Amino acid sequence: MNTNQQFGSDRTLSGMPPPRRTRLTPDRRRAQLLQLGRELLATHTLDELSVDDLAERAGISRGLMFHYFKSKQGFQRAVVEAACADFLQRTAPDTALEPVPRVRAVLTAFVDYVLDHRAMYVSLVRGAASADETVRELVDGARDTQAARILAGCAEFGYDDSPMLRTAARAWVVFAEEAVVGWQHPGEDRHRLAAFLERTLMAVLACVEPAEDTLSRT
Repeated sequence: MNTNQQFGSDRTLSGMPPPRRTRLTPDRRRAQLLQLGRELLATHTLDELSVDDLAERAGISRGLMFHYFKSKQGFQRAVVEAACADFLQRTAPDTALEPVPRVRAVLTAFVDYVLDHRAMYVSLVRGAASADETVRELVDGARDTQAARILAGCAEFGYDDSPMLRTAARAWVVFAEEAVVGWQHPGEDRHRLAAFLERTLMAVLACVEPAEDTLSRT
């Protein structure tokens, strides 16, 4: 199978003349392509990511794209994996902080990340529903990681692990995602949105165990 067949019939989206090619090491070239792919998610859905457009922007041949990603689906999976890894790294808990400030810092980082990368984030989470199974697993895996971070914090607040607690943590992650994506007041203080998420988290946890075990006790 030639590369045109492997990648499908993508058409260039930019309409711009190809940039001058620059020689990079394989690792740096792959990192560049993944960064460009994440940038394209800000203006295109996951299904619309064009291998031709990416190759043109990077100043490389279509065949070299095939060398790095094997297929359009492989390219999509790699972009989603890189985007999820960046999101999780930017919202990772700071273990040097006490539990309550740590939770609040995570919520603030979450709000900032989604609002600062809203178009890309929407393309990522919405596109996963129509993408291949591996892409869906990557996005769900990022949600599971966020839920696991909540559960780790709950253990510090005295919650016993239980199926209900795990269900509550996972459901809240999806709720928080929808709340921030749907936020229509970019001019307002982001801390208000983060505080809202904190209150909803406390309310959800209060439905699992008595209220005195929630964040509000501190």
